[in-house]
Amino acid sequence: MFMKKGLLASAALGLGLVLSACGDDSGAEFQWDFVTEEAPGDVQYEYAVEFAERLEEKSEGRIDITVFEYGGLGDGVDQAEQLMRGSTQLGIVSPGFTGTMVPEAELFALHFLFPDDIALTQEILNTSEALNVYLREKYEEHGMSPLAYFTEGAMQWTSNSPLQAPEDFEGFQIRVQNSPLINTSYQQYGADPTAMDWGELYSGLDQGVVEGQENPIFFIESAGFHEVQDYMTISNHNNYVAMMVVNTEFYNELPSDIQAMLDETVEEMRQVGFDLQEELNEAALSEIESNTEVLTLSEEQRQAFRDLAMPVRDFYRENNGEDAARILDLLEEEIEAARN
Repeated sequence: MFMKKGLLASAALGLGLVLSACGDDSGAEFQWDFVTEEAPGDVQYEYAVEFAERLEEKSEGRIDITVFEYGGLGDGVDQAEQLMRGSTQLGIVSPGFTGTMVPEAELFALHFLFPDDIALTQEILNTSEALNVYLREKYEEHGMSPLAYFTEGAMQWTSNSPLQAPEDFEGFQIRVQNSPLINTSYQQYGADPTAMDWGELYSGLDQGVVEGQENPIFFIESAGFHEVQDYMTISNHNNYVAMMVVNTEFYNELPSDIQAMLDETVEEMRQVGFDLQEELNEAALSEIESNTEVLTLSEEQRQAFRDLAMPVRDFYRENNGEDAARILDLLEEEIEAARN
């Protein structure tokens, strides 16, 4: 259920161990690990495979990268810790696994913050000073440097009863990532949020430990959540934003030519990653619609949720680090400017 053939690579990269200048059978001068939070066939994993192949080709074999799917080097928290320590060099990390470490990053959990237009959201992620300068600085205090932020698509809800109004969430046990701000967002709707690792979520839904969850469409289909849920609600209440990160010390100590190759590949992958999530989300929606009832919220229905979500921004400003208000205020200005 969790394993799919890669879309951009015809074969999985071989398993290997890490960080050394040489000493592997590949004969590469630089051997790096790249961790992801998803499985083959999902956005993060396919992004990482394509990223690795481009960088290996650019370097003419000087760089050899091993890509790990979710669980290959532990859970999401383990992987973030490995990136901070430098035992892993590259990774894709979601703010939901790092929000307790970098509370300012919990702004990605705010509902109805980014535009409904996914392409416009990606443009903001590419250019935002709030994210690419000030939030990056916060991560670098912990040894990780975000080189790019990218959307994996709009978030939707799945459930065994229709979710179309805030009252439908009253007492509803929804699985969330371990994030105080995500908890607050759902408590605003009257829900009972429950933190759970996604590796346990399928069985949790199947056994009724939790009643529903949120994720981009491609991930709902890939992980099979729709198989144990009767409804998917197209709410577009948030965007799932992931970060391409490197260990800061590792990045700063790279030879200038290797660092330039890495930076160039990050830029190339912006459009590749966007196209990939679009392709996967469109294909998954068709698959889900074949055996699951899909509900689409009207703008009036979405507004009821938006009205309840807005006060959470003040909670974020007051509780998520000394620079939270400055970062969110600037980001909101950038979003408004991009819309106009």
